[in-house]
Amino acid sequence: MMTEPASTLRILFLGDVMGDPGRKAITALLPSLKEELQADFIIINGENSAGGRGITPKIAIGLMRAGAAVITTGDHIWDQKELVPWLAEEPRLLRPINYPAGTPGQGSIVLETKKGKVGVINVQGRTFMKMTLDNPFTAMQQAVEEMRQETPIIFVDMHSETTSEKVSLAWFLDGTVSAVVGTHTHVQTADERILPNGTAFLTDAGMCGPRDSCIGMDVQAAIDRFLTHMPSRHQIAKGPVLLCGALIEVDTTTGKALSIQRIQREWIDNLLA
Repeated sequence: MMTEPASTLRILFLGDVMGDPGRKAITALLPSLKEELQADFIIINGENSAGGRGITPKIAIGLMRAGAAVITTGDHIWDQKELVPWLAEEPRLLRPINYPAGTPGQGSIVLETKKGKVGVINVQGRTFMKMTLDNPFTAMQQAVEEMRQETPIIFVDMHSETTSEKVSLAWFLDGTVSAVVGTHTHVQTADERILPNGTAFLTDAGMCGPRDSCIGMDVQAAIDRFLTHMPSRHQIAKGPVLLCGALIEVDTTTGKALSIQRIQREWIDNLLA
């Protein structure tokens, strides 16, 4: 007969926030969602929260006030220039850890909670990404070894274009981190599982953004780009918003995942419809 762990911690992770619609949905839904899911610790990827391009200090503060303990990002981290000096002042806003030494900001953090310390690491893949960073596998190996000296509860946001790179990193880290959840492609996948050594995995959490869109952007504008090959202005779509992510329950003693489930909620703002 299996015995229940002495204590568990529930991590709620929400995928890439797309502009004003995504931010408004989080503000509206997160308080009740936290209560419904009994989430102990909330992480949000704010990668596209500033009109689909990066994040600003003001937006980051808003997401934290809404409930985020940590905000992760990705390849659009530098799109809003005002963010760069602020990164040194706010350790809870992460940029990918595999940037070269000396890059502003940091890629990991450990925070104290009522149920113990929780570590978060943000890493970016290299395959088909415009900017090639340091090897995410070797960067993660070192980062995880260091973080496990403080806590076995470690969540990883793998911001990457390809499924294979996300899956490979999860298997590479299996048993050393609590969860690896992918971001960047904005489409929630249906492959949530716990790997043999106790790491929860989901290829992509999905986005917090307009449902009737092309990964958050206006559909016609996206179609026109494919038809004409002409550049066009990125425009966030309107209409109902999907808030997507994952809930992971972790054994606080071992750091191993006990369960993972996909989260998806719809929100409608008449002002955005």
